[in-house]
Amino acid sequence: MSSLTDSEKHYLKKLLDMDHGYVLDYTDATYAEVFRRHKIDIHGEKYQTWGTSKAKKMQAFWEQEPDAVVSQVLSEMLDSYKANCDLNGHTIDIGLLDKCQEIVKRLSGKTSARIAETISSFLDKEFVISNINELPIEGQIISIIESRLTEMKKALDVGAHLSVIFLCGSVLEGVLLGVAQKNPEQFNRSPTSPKDAQGKAKPLHEWSLAHFIDTAYDIKLLGLDVKKFSHELREFRNYIHPYEQMKSKFKPDEHTAKVCFQVLKAALANLIGDR
Repeated sequence: MSSLTDSEKHYLKKLLDMDHGYVLDYTDATYAEVFRRHKIDIHGEKYQTWGTSKAKKMQAFWEQEPDAVVSQVLSEMLDSYKANCDLNGHTIDIGLLDKCQEIVKRLSGKTSARIAETISSFLDKEFVISNINELPIEGQIISIIESRLTEMKKALDVGAHLSVIFLCGSVLEGVLLGVAQKNPEQFNRSPTSPKDAQGKAKPLHEWSLAHFIDTAYDIKLLGLDVKKFSHELREFRNYIHPYEQMKSKFKPDEHTAKVCFQVLKAALANLIGDR
């Protein structure tokens, strides 16, 4: 399966115009031709796990194929998008295209050195939580957060790396929910808030961690680096399901645990105002 995150998929779906089951202006025949060049039978039963529309088959493709193959197909489609806009006088969403090209580069492995350098720089930062009691959440939760932070430090010291990751993910989600409950109007009005069929913001208890992260960034409670690495923590936290860990062959190590702990500390510092 590819390593596309939920937020990356949102960007790609937007650019590829996948909201109504289509993918750009591909017909069934031209869609098949693109994938055939990469030895993929996209109309085969293998890619119909989510449905038979081109968009649903794309989602199945993302789930079932490795990064290298997904990046090759997407690279060709981004080129097609740009060429179609140029030839037909359509406005190119430069920001969105640049973001999607970054995603494709990541999948292809071309930015791995830069990413490693970025992670190293992030780990070197010192995020100081001056007073955890200043977190903008319900007071009764503070003691639970403190207890879990203490437990994380102990788990990290004894090499319980998977426990650290799961604790970090649960605390981050709990704190962001608490912040949203204190600021419901800000969170609900954000364009990144999840909407129901009528376009109304969903109740906070139905939000995913990805929604909380993106919205907290949108309303300027989290910095860009913290948002980006919080999504990495969210992806690792998903391996709480043993079968997901088995399928991905994920093996938690000290480095991953330290990154997750650093992300959590950075998020808490941002929320308190210690940037």
